[in-house]
Amino acid sequence: MRNNNNSREEDRNKETSSSPSSLDSRFNQTLRNVQGLLKGRSFPGKVLITRRSDPLTQPISPSPNTRFSDGDIDHVERVDRTTEDELQKRSNMNASSSVTHTKSLTTGNENTSKETQKSTMGARATDSARLMKFTKELSGPTVILDKLRELAWSGVPSYLRPTVWRLLLGYAPSNSDRREGALRRKRLEYLDCVAQYHDIPDKERTDEEINMLRQIAVDCPRTVPDVTFFQQELLQKSLERILYTWAIRHPASGYVQGINDLATPFIVVFLSEYLEGSIDTWSMDDLSPEKISNVEADCYWCLSKLLDGMQDHYTFAQPGIQRLVFKLKELVRRIDEPVSRHMEDQGLEFLQFAFRWFNCLLIREIPFHLVTRLWDTYLAEGDALPDFLVYIFASFLLTWSDKLQKLDFQDMVMFLQHLPTQNWTDVELEMVLSQAYMWHTMFNNSPSHLAS
Repeated sequence: MRNNNNSREEDRNKETSSSPSSLDSRFNQTLRNVQGLLKGRSFPGKVLITRRSDPLTQPISPSPNTRFSDGDIDHVERVDRTTEDELQKRSNMNASSSVTHTKSLTTGNENTSKETQKSTMGARATDSARLMKFTKELSGPTVILDKLRELAWSGVPSYLRPTVWRLLLGYAPSNSDRREGALRRKRLEYLDCVAQYHDIPDKERTDEEINMLRQIAVDCPRTVPDVTFFQQELLQKSLERILYTWAIRHPASGYVQGINDLATPFIVVFLSEYLEGSIDTWSMDDLSPEKISNVEADCYWCLSKLLDGMQDHYTFAQPGIQRLVFKLKELVRRIDEPVSRHMEDQGLEFLQFAFRWFNCLLIREIPFHLVTRLWDTYLAEGDALPDFLVYIFASFLLTWSDKLQKLDFQDMVMFLQHLPTQNWTDVELEMVLSQAYMWHTMFNNSPSHLAS
């Protein structure tokens, strides 16, 4: 009888271990491991893509830049021994909180303390081990961009951000001996372009160019209106020169509203090399014309590099954005069918809210102080950024899945146009990125995982 009882107990254990709730539990544990790794000292490698019936005995670590083939699906890369203990500790710390609970963190409640934000930042971008890795990568004669991307994906220390962004975008050469001379030449080239295209009388412009310049002049004061620094006349004039020069040199698209927003993270980052303290205390009057020119040039070339990777987003009818909006709709349907069905029943089209997200890369949807952190991840993605945006925006939208299912059409439109992110900190942003991380690893290049 005892043997029979033991046999029944083993059968029950097997059934329990393969039950959906058990699988969900391990799947959620995988997600928590990813969230912990985003704050850790070691950049992730690969992640387990499928749900498995056997226990997960070590932290799983995905890489946003890794592209998987079908043969990779059941493999997990071992974590480096020097960081394994640390990763396990962070994973265990995160194991006590559930994925459903993290949704409540993203509603922008005012109870998120400054201590939480500070500890998160300390564990990530300012962690001493990470700083040493950044320093090591940047101090060599040649920067290995793949390693720099891995570090930058989880956040870049603010004082290193200008250098790292120039390297990630390919504006500054990876060879340190060539870097200073290359920057000097590109900055002079920008000055020549401004003199040739912008600093000329209107009689030398076509009617189309005059109209474009007027539109840019109208849009510049509207750029990031909730940050007073961007209302300074000298800064708006700099932004005008950058945008107009870019538009003239890219006639296939010309100026498109939204590109003005894309220039703002570059302006803030490159100005931080010359201005100290909070952006609220910055003044363009404190800068010499040469420094302003250098900032403008760096912004211009980095903006050009960024837009080169998404040219069809800003050509006629913006087909690139329309394609990504369709992919976003499909991904949301696969991940969260109830909210997808509710939006469809209410007649809400994704283009009505997601077009602006892709056009401005969420700059208008989150507090501006979080934008540069988000862009660390954007730039680390490199050429893969457009496809990864779909996963970030799906994660961003489904932060409010429960809320959306309770709203009718009109209320949904109003809610999605005025999302409650004003009190967001790095904690909520990391949650969005970690969820996007997981979905990208599971679904990208694995169509069978998207099957209903």
